[in-house]
Amino acid sequence: QVQLVESGGGLVQAGGSLRLSCAASGSTFSNYVMGWYRQAPGNEREAVARITGGGSTIYGKSVKGRFTIARDNAENTVYLQMNNLKPEDTAVYYCNAGSSLYTRGAYWGQGTQVTVSS
Repeated sequence: QVQLVESGGGLVQAGGSLRLSCAASGSTFSNYVMGWYRQAPGNEREAVARITGGGSTIYGKSVKGRFTIARDNAENTVYLQMNNLKPEDTAVYYCNAGSSLYTRGAYWGQGTQVTVSS
């Protein structure tokens, strides 16, 4: 099992940037595919980005070119750099750990709120 704790959310104006962090503990971090998901009120949870232990990445269409996922296996941490934020990026962002680059994993963090004002 792996435990996940997100941080770095907050309020930012449109066009601004934020960096989210997710600290993992409890298992071998580099074995997991790590992902970021988000859920806005009334919407389903959607995939934002995922990254393998070796650094291969995949992004959702709405964030490609603006968001960057990265990981530090030595620090057991995955990051989401979010640039050129838009009001529609407002959501609770969740960290996820699993075994596939193409499906969500079984482990979730508690979420961190990102609010983008226009």
